[in-house]
Amino acid sequence: MNELLNPGFWEPFGLTLELAMITTVCLLVIGIPLAYALAFSKNRFIPVFEAIVAMPLVLPPSVLGFYFLLAFAQDGFLGGPWKELFGHQLAFHFDGLVIGSIIFSLPFMVHPLLAGFKGADISQIEAAYTMGKSRLTTLYRVILPAIKPSLITGAVISFAHTVGEFGVVLMIGGNIDGETKVASIAIYNEVEALNYTTAHAYSLILFAFSFVVLWFVYLKVGREHRGGF
Repeated sequence: MNELLNPGFWEPFGLTLELAMITTVCLLVIGIPLAYALAFSKNRFIPVFEAIVAMPLVLPPSVLGFYFLLAFAQDGFLGGPWKELFGHQLAFHFDGLVIGSIIFSLPFMVHPLLAGFKGADISQIEAAYTMGKSRLTTLYRVILPAIKPSLITGAVISFAHTVGEFGVVLMIGGNIDGETKVASIAIYNEVEALNYTTAHAYSLILFAFSFVVLWFVYLKVGREHRGGF
């Protein structure tokens, strides 16, 4: 296919992978302490915070995208200060896609980690405290290695979810070549233009990529549970 030889054909994939990698790293940094707090805090308002984290799972992407668009605009409560600091608004910019993707994919990172933390061996944690280890040391030296399958699942599913996201990305990013035109948007464009051959090419590549990602998750997590490497 001639499309595959065109460098412009692959540009949306490069942008998609960049967005997914940045989002996943940010989610790991945010998700680990957040899930830890939700799992071990005794605060009576924890169910409220859990509901807030889970909201992207039930809200239509168009609803989230609409409010993101308002917040990210140059006169929005996030877009305004961002433009003052960095010289551009968040809406219709790659930075806006990153922030929107972090919020939208947050439950896909937090929920596996939360399940891992809640299933952690309390006796090992208490033993670490008895030996004088701080909470931070116990988290990184004892708990996180014990919930490695949950870490892998959260990271890979968050990455894959970001790769496949369409609604929120379209709402806050639009369709700007080299800036916000990710692979899912490229497919939408080709279908609208009735270029089904190119749409097939994009779709098959994403289909194959998604399968490999899920296969990796099940394979790796299965090995971790069996004590493999």
